[in-house]
Amino acid sequence: MATAHRIPPAPQPELYRFKPLDFATLVTYVAIAGFFAVAGELLAPFLRQIAPSPAAASYAVNLLFYASVGILAFLAARKVVGRDVKVLATRPWFTLLMVPAAVIAMMILTALVVALSGEAQTSQNQAGLQELAQQIPAWLMVPLLVVVGPFVEEYIFRHLLIGKLSRRVNIWICCALSVVLFAALHIVGQEAVTFTALLPYLAMGATLVFVYVWTGKNLMFAYFVHATKNLLAVVFIYAIPPEVFEQLQQVQP
Repeated sequence: MATAHRIPPAPQPELYRFKPLDFATLVTYVAIAGFFAVAGELLAPFLRQIAPSPAAASYAVNLLFYASVGILAFLAARKVVGRDVKVLATRPWFTLLMVPAAVIAMMILTALVVALSGEAQTSQNQAGLQELAQQIPAWLMVPLLVVVGPFVEEYIFRHLLIGKLSRRVNIWICCALSVVLFAALHIVGQEAVTFTALLPYLAMGATLVFVYVWTGKNLMFAYFVHATKNLLAVVFIYAIPPEVFEQLQQVQP
């Protein structure tokens, strides 16, 4: 009887075959991310000349990156998106209750793994978002962090790495790859990559992998959980003054 409350899986094998547009999207994602990781410092002086501030330049680059990949991702996954939205629409109360429940579970898991590590560390990604929020208004950050960004990441790390790759590779290996690569993405570029900085993103990735597989590989459910978590983070960033964040960091062990 417990399975009656779950979103039933909707196996349609043709939706999980790799297509040329999937490869094009993935190559674009890796190529652009790799380019800025390698040549970002070289482009910084040019970007500062055409942008009013470093924050504006950073925002523009990220928006261009995610918008470009997001359009390709949506075109590649449009049939899956349509199917998954229809599936969720048949269980509206499940969706409305389980999305916030999954976000709460993610936050609890993150707090537990950080507490067990014995040390809280703010990642460069989080610090960058806090700094960006001081100069970019919320109405510009929401489309990037809540709408486009989560969809691109769910398409890459859940739909491709698990939904499609698991047709050829053991699903548990795909899930592990999804968690590790998702976490690595969010700390790449730091001067010193530490396990402590990785832990919160491992917890987040594990939760998103769980809800994706649990709901029968429902891309949109995982997206809604991811987007809701990011929306909550944006609200906290803009609602809490920067000096409070600094005080919190100073009292960390």
